[in-house]
Amino acid sequence: MRIVVLTGGIGGAKFLVGAREYARRTGAELTAVVNVGDDVILHGLRISPDLDSVMYTLGGGADPERGWGRAGETWAVKNELAAYQAEPTWFGLGDRDVATHLVRTTMLNAGYPLSAVTEALCARWQPGVRLLPATDDRLETHVVVSDPEPAAGDTVDDDSGTGPVGGERAIHFQEWWIRHRGALPTHRFVFVGAAQAKPAAGVLEALAAADVMLIAPSNPVVSIAPVLAVPGIREALAGNPAPVVGVSPIIGDAPVRGMADRCLAVLGEPCTAAGVAALYGARRTAGLLDGWLVDPVDDATRVDGIEVRAVPLWMSDPAATAAMVEAAIELADRPTGVTG
Repeated sequence: MRIVVLTGGIGGAKFLVGAREYARRTGAELTAVVNVGDDVILHGLRISPDLDSVMYTLGGGADPERGWGRAGETWAVKNELAAYQAEPTWFGLGDRDVATHLVRTTMLNAGYPLSAVTEALCARWQPGVRLLPATDDRLETHVVVSDPEPAAGDTVDDDSGTGPVGGERAIHFQEWWIRHRGALPTHRFVFVGAAQAKPAAGVLEALAAADVMLIAPSNPVVSIAPVLAVPGIREALAGNPAPVVGVSPIIGDAPVRGMADRCLAVLGEPCTAAGVAALYGARRTAGLLDGWLVDPVDDATRVDGIEVRAVPLWMSDPAATAAMVEAAIELADRPTGVTG
């Protein structure tokens, strides 16, 4: 069996640990298509937070308490940059993490695509999963926020070519979340470069060959939506008759982790399992999903055109997460396209 997972963020990384457990037990082939919308260049280095979170987590090098970055991290570089008053001061790079970014940036500058760089980095970490960035091209999630006093000439950097904007400006998603904790008045998310991007090497082939496609319990707005914004990826999911099953990132009325509630609020969508499923849509009505896993507390969830099943969704350990994946595969074996 060939399984492809669309994923991003720390929740997506934890989900892949369980998916790998399931794949090892069953002999399945597992590929992850990972969000790169969080990518940013800081201090001259290309940072790929989601790719690194997945790679470190699967490779056993992630910090278990923070959930991101390297275990046993030190901060000499960060402290030295602060001593120079080098901006940005709100984004800290750990010493061990810097080594990854140096290797990535050097290879990118030498002309290697991000997919090849990721493969080279994974040679060290041996994640046991094929990791593919959604695209090798520039793709960044920017956030349009209120700015009562925009600087002269400010523009919203999006693919629509919007000109000068009064009262609004666009900032990188990393600044929106890490510096401002998502607390600024926010209008919309823009996936800069998405319209010109192409799927990274291997992505379309993996989707075409998949026997089942899973959407991890990642943030639907800033982890999964940037992947789907790359032309060709959504079409590849729709073009493969194999089932697509998603796992809810919402339990009760709250995200399992992260800021999905704030992101959904910007879109005017409810922070519920049903709300996220409706955002993805049913395949039979030109959406994505055949099946949808929810937690037992959301057992009453019903979404037109999507088969819903309730199973425990707390990713407390790899075994519990592998059981979630097994439930998703079982649901994929018999999606009916009806609710219940």
